[in-house]
Amino acid sequence: MTTAHQNPARAALDRVVRAEFGLIVAGLTRRFGDLDLAEDMAQEAVAEALQRWPDEGVPRNPAAWLTLTARNRAIDRLRRESSRQSRHREAYDMLPPPEDVDPSDVVTASELTDDRLRLIFTCCHPALAQESQVALTLRLLGGLTVAEIASAFLVEERALAQRITRAKKKIAAARIPYRVPEDHDLPERLEAVLTVVWLVFNEGYLPQAEASERVDLVDEAVRLARVLGQLMPDEPEVWGLLATLLLTRARSAARLIDGRLVPLQDQDRSRWDAAMVAEGHALVRRCLQANRPGPHQFLAAVNAVHTDAATAADTDWDQVVALYDQWLAVAPTPVVELNRAVAIGERDGAAAGLAIIDELDLARYHAWHVARAEMLQRLGRKSEAVQAFRAGLGLATIPAERAHLGLRLAELGSLPPEA
Repeated sequence: MTTAHQNPARAALDRVVRAEFGLIVAGLTRRFGDLDLAEDMAQEAVAEALQRWPDEGVPRNPAAWLTLTARNRAIDRLRRESSRQSRHREAYDMLPPPEDVDPSDVVTASELTDDRLRLIFTCCHPALAQESQVALTLRLLGGLTVAEIASAFLVEERALAQRITRAKKKIAAARIPYRVPEDHDLPERLEAVLTVVWLVFNEGYLPQAEASERVDLVDEAVRLARVLGQLMPDEPEVWGLLATLLLTRARSAARLIDGRLVPLQDQDRSRWDAAMVAEGHALVRRCLQANRPGPHQFLAAVNAVHTDAATAADTDWDQVVALYDQWLAVAPTPVVELNRAVAIGERDGAAAGLAIIDELDLARYHAWHVARAEMLQRLGRKSEAVQAFRAGLGLATIPAERAHLGLRLAELGSLPPEA
């Protein structure tokens, strides 16, 4: 197949699919009430564009062309099946004839917003398993192919396709409503959406099977967070998530050396993306003005303090500890307690940090062992530090983290255990 670099029509199609596929599927789902039909027809429209655009040229409005083509194909299919299935007969009766559909027929901005929000919350419905939520979101909203998603998450393509098919069937069989949740349901449902975006980002930022960043997934997560921010401008947790992604993404150029993770305090801060840092800080200030704190906002604020320091030594650890204290008051978790203990160790000394870390029941979490090891080394307890680093390495699964822990053991004069 001709590459996007060699074929301008293919490049244009790739861009519009990534940006507009979710809108097309969402609009078709609203019109026809069938998520499976919507995805199939959107995909058929993409396939037709792939055949026609190289010869006919890219349409003036590519998204409208794809929408109209997908809509007409859906109408054709419903006409063919209307005599066999009463449900399709009813849907067909509500449709205009193809000649009444005009490419300039554009829905309002509010309809587009509602369509995409409905699709996001449908993909992330709590009745679906989390891995299905992630797969559906990337497929239907991100426009990623099944092969791309399967590759990113180390799943066989056929198994991933079956997972998506089962999820869509469950949506249909359980009559999961295609709507935005009611106000009283929104906080819980929104968290599922934000978690899916965060999972996509983390798989790209710290992939399970590669020593380098999956830039495509990282950028897709940032894009999805931006879409959520546009669709839900009054939800500070959305802006908190986007701020965290940007402030983390900004450090990409400095965080890996030869496939090894470079800790924040050792990174070359001149390599950070200043524009992303500035945007992330602006979003954190926006969250503060909203005065409705939540976990994503606290994480963003902590990242803002770290990225505000010119050097690691300039970090305002008082402020970091205070943020973790507030976070624990709103949404306590053992991992937040661990991060607070590390911050206390930086502010008050390793002994103070270690005392808190040792009280936490996190022995199956590799970061707990690593935090202990760092504190033990600073206290001069080398043999215990080696033991803790080895325990952390035994639990770590991400290649870049394992490479970093192997180096830390080597610095202590200890060879890492055999994999």
